[in-house]
Amino acid sequence: MLASAPITYVKWDMNRNMTEIGSAQLPADRQRETAHRYMLGLYNVMERITTAFPHILFESCSGGGGRFDAGMLYYMPQTWTSDNSDAISRLKIQYGTSIVYPVSSMGAHVSAVPNHQVNRMTSLETRGNVALSGNFGYELDLSKFSAEEKELVKEQIELCKDIRPIVSFGDFYRLLSPFEGNETSWMFVSKDKTEAFVVYVKVLQEPNGPIGRFRLQGLDPNKSYRLEGQDSGVFAGDQLMYAGHPVPRFYGDFQSCVYRLTAI
Repeated sequence: MLASAPITYVKWDMNRNMTEIGSAQLPADRQRETAHRYMLGLYNVMERITTAFPHILFESCSGGGGRFDAGMLYYMPQTWTSDNSDAISRLKIQYGTSIVYPVSSMGAHVSAVPNHQVNRMTSLETRGNVALSGNFGYELDLSKFSAEEKELVKEQIELCKDIRPIVSFGDFYRLLSPFEGNETSWMFVSKDKTEAFVVYVKVLQEPNGPIGRFRLQGLDPNKSYRLEGQDSGVFAGDQLMYAGHPVPRFYGDFQSCVYRLTAI
């Protein structure tokens, strides 16, 4: 099949959970070998297929990231991180996954609202901002979008292409954990520390909340950076890392923004 057409991408979906794992060919004291032997057999299959078709990009997928392991990552350099594509749920999903796996391996898509798993309504802007911190894409009917939404999609795609080298190959810093509070933030910094991309998300709004600051990481303390986003301006690297930057001002739940930083 793979040789019969100009196929360049395959999503390998392994959604059948392994239950009651055992083998009639093994004695009782060797039953635990079955799952291990299965994995070795699967790796063998993938070795043969990827060797024969090195030009094909394989994406691994299984319920809840169940096939997200280092062995599969060798053959399939990207994985569908979770069927739950809700932007707010994804804060924890992507944050946690990033502790073990590179951001470039995580499938992260903008999906329709209300979300099919949690029924949450989030803005197209927030859905895009969260998905930009992974292997970006869309899984919805773009023909149903308004003219304004289509323009925002164009902007998101342009931004994705622009920051792709930083997201894929830059240094990743976790600034605010979704497991510890009402806000989440992370950032990417180019290897030469001349560019950075920051994502900030606030889950629930609060009346008369404190005017806070959040500290960036990975910048050159001796460089000045032009910051584009809320409270744009020129700031010293050490100022942004040690004094921090004002927390964005929002009205409503599930709000987010992104920042671009360029050394000058």
